[in-house]
Amino acid sequence: MTVPVLTAVSGAEWESRLVAALETGRGGVSVARRCVDVADMLASVAAGHGRAVLLSADLRRLDREVLSRVASAGVAVVGVASADDEQGERRLRQLGVDTVVTADADVSAVADAVHAALGGMAAAPSRPGGADGVGELDVAGPTDSAAEHPVGRLVAVWGPTGAPGRTTLSVNLAAETALLGRTTLLVDADTYGGSIAQVLGLLDEAPGLAGAARAANHGKLDLPSLARHARQVTARLRVLTGITRTERWPEVRATSLEVVWALARGLAETTVVDCGFCLEQDEELSFDTAAPLRNGATLSTLQNADVVLAVAAADPVGLQRFVRALSDLREAVPRADVRVVVNRMRSSVVGSNPDRQVRAALERYAGVQRIVVVPDDRPAVDAALLKGQTLAEAAPTSAVRQAIARLAADLAGVAASSRPRRRGRVRLLR
Repeated sequence: MTVPVLTAVSGAEWESRLVAALETGRGGVSVARRCVDVADMLASVAAGHGRAVLLSADLRRLDREVLSRVASAGVAVVGVASADDEQGERRLRQLGVDTVVTADADVSAVADAVHAALGGMAAAPSRPGGADGVGELDVAGPTDSAAEHPVGRLVAVWGPTGAPGRTTLSVNLAAETALLGRTTLLVDADTYGGSIAQVLGLLDEAPGLAGAARAANHGKLDLPSLARHARQVTARLRVLTGITRTERWPEVRATSLEVVWALARGLAETTVVDCGFCLEQDEELSFDTAAPLRNGATLSTLQNADVVLAVAAADPVGLQRFVRALSDLREAVPRADVRVVVNRMRSSVVGSNPDRQVRAALERYAGVQRIVVVPDDRPAVDAALLKGQTLAEAAPTSAVRQAIARLAADLAGVAASSRPRRRGRVRLLR
């Protein structure tokens, strides 16, 4: 049976030769349509004209989002590059194209590549590659190999609506992890109200996460460029600031963040990500065609995280919201390692023995048996926010700082007594 393929090559001189060779039908592959641009290719894919597409790296407006749409239609992708075009082949692989052939390859080699790409999709139809789209992710830098970099952990900090303290926990958890001697990356991935830059007193004109996501979408992100986007604030702590305005959320798409998270594991031993609260996936119901999902950034983070810290506010309203939202979290990421953190624990709003009451309520209504308690210390948190500092700087002896430090030590597998006692600055000089 002959496999119909589409070609999407940007005016390369070898296109006619390749198409003419495939038209012979040898190898079980034939050209169904020659697409002139990305729009033509996507329309042909949607119409079901081909089971695979041959494309070149210089195709205008080719990015990971386009390849994700091709993969979601069940169409395999094979990259084609000139034998001397190392940069083009590298870009295709960074975009997630796992199978690449040279333009002067014979028909049998091209046919084998097409069949291999189709076989790869059949083996993993839901996630054929490392970026929710196509192929395996190439995280190598311009002169580095991915194997030279250690694989770090990704910690997602999530919580329901109502400001339970996600950002405060994320910032101070990252700072405490860095003080433990771990290289740490702090990322603001909240597309509704990111504020890490403001909490740390950093200028947020730099593109940060949005810039890294754009580079990933165009196949130009590697470890050195991710390091340039992430601001170095101490020897062991980098910060990837979030979007400056909420309407910019389409710049931070899940397909691009998959690349950022994979590279972050090579950049830092621990990556702490401040997530948005919303887990809904209903945006796609409002469109007849594929559309970006505002909550895709949060869902991508949670799906890739090694540990999810679910933050609850220790008051009647906060606990009710948390119990309801926790079921949504478990449904969205059923295999996640979820650890519950109850923030701002105080007797004034819960009653006598608040620790026991909150534990009993969460066990009864949410099936949560183990929690991490962070006490309320508003003066300490306010002092840190006023100065644009972490708790380790502004209130090193506060109870809230000590609780977060113990959590960081537990996540890092370090005994709490072995923590460095010195205070470290995490704020850029102005």
